[in-house]
Amino acid sequence: MRLTMLAALALLPAAAAAHVPPAQIRPAIYTDPPHDRAHPPGMQVLHIPSGGVAINGVAYTPAGAGPHPVLLLLHGLPGNEKNLDLAQAARRAGWLAVTVNYRGSWGSPGRFSFAGNLDDARAVLAWLRDPANAARLGADPKRIVLAGHSMGGWVAAMTAERDPGLAGTILLSAANMGGRAGPRAEAVALMADNMEALAGVTAETMADEVLAHAAAFDWTPGAAGLARAPLLVLTSDDGLAPAADALAAQVARVPGAKVSNVHVATDHGWSGARIRLEQEVLGWLDGLR
Repeated sequence: MRLTMLAALALLPAAAAAHVPPAQIRPAIYTDPPHDRAHPPGMQVLHIPSGGVAINGVAYTPAGAGPHPVLLLLHGLPGNEKNLDLAQAARRAGWLAVTVNYRGSWGSPGRFSFAGNLDDARAVLAWLRDPANAARLGADPKRIVLAGHSMGGWVAAMTAERDPGLAGTILLSAANMGGRAGPRAEAVALMADNMEALAGVTAETMADEVLAHAAAFDWTPGAAGLARAPLLVLTSDDGLAPAADALAAQVARVPGAKVSNVHVATDHGWSGARIRLEQEVLGWLDGLR
């Protein structure tokens, strides 16, 4: 979602908060791995069945024989920032990074819908866990981390709440698409500003879906399910931090929960803190090994 449609905040100086001393930057952020002639890194185009169509995606396969842990990245609404630099950094760190486009978005066939996004995430996880697909990609189906940005953070949270088999969850400037109320006109305006590259919808139909399913789309009731695996919540100065912080606090109250909460003074797309983002994510992922 665009910052222009979010609550206005007094922005803090981004440079100071986002700066990472060069000596502390993880090598995978700026160094290619040693060449592995037998098992070089690569890319595979994916077509994953979901909802009667095959959504498109890309697997960034790391060097080495594997099996490799998997980082599944879910984009936001509409997904202009796909965090592919993060995918590449994760691959250099030895993770199989997978990106997908929901039904009706960015060339994936079908009609876009928020409910469909949740179905797509479950379908992708099932596909990655299929032994034949896991073997083809060199993936470890028992070590999948689900990460989502903005609306994708909502998809990740809602999916992880109901999936006991994940190794961890990352919420990046996540936007709770549920629990919404207020004038329909405001919801329509928000959707109108976030619907490029989406098929089969209008701003009005998108707004109506969100408002009609305000309770079902709320990530709050199932929050305890996020305590089954480590959770990383990254927030920024985009107006969404209070809701994400409240979710993190709710999860942290569950005995045994492992929650990391990091705020960085940057915009919704982390435009001034890409290295900091990679540093935070790679450091947290390394702690899961």
